[in-house]
Amino acid sequence: MAEEVFFRPQELERTSRCLPGANYNLIYRLFRRAAADCLFVPIRNMQYLAVVDKEEVIFSDGAGDRSIELAWQNFRPQARSALTDSVPYEAVYYATGAPRTMLRLQSEFHRALIELERKCIAAPPSGARIVKMPH
Repeated sequence: MAEEVFFRPQELERTSRCLPGANYNLIYRLFRRAAADCLFVPIRNMQYLAVVDKEEVIFSDGAGDRSIELAWQNFRPQARSALTDSVPYEAVYYATGAPRTMLRLQSEFHRALIELERKCIAAPPSGARIVKMPH
């Protein structure tokens, strides 16, 4: 079983956001189907890789050094009154260009999830480890 290692740089900014209910539900559904502790989602249009685990979704430039550019954390699905309602979460930026990346990410990530669901597979590798970068 292969393991991918991702490095978490120092946090630069944190913002509150909402994820459309359909997006959150699809993330949850695919993660539950995965046979591992994480789900790898290639975002081909952006050349990024998303990794979903039970705590967060991280995003890394697929051509880069496996540093995390941004993460979605602290999802609060219990704050919604219907499954179709948006889910509050926090976007955490680790790179100066992350807010610019975020502009496209929500829609491109959703497209990648739909493609993954259509293929009905969880892409390898089957493990990931996130390492905090020294200051």
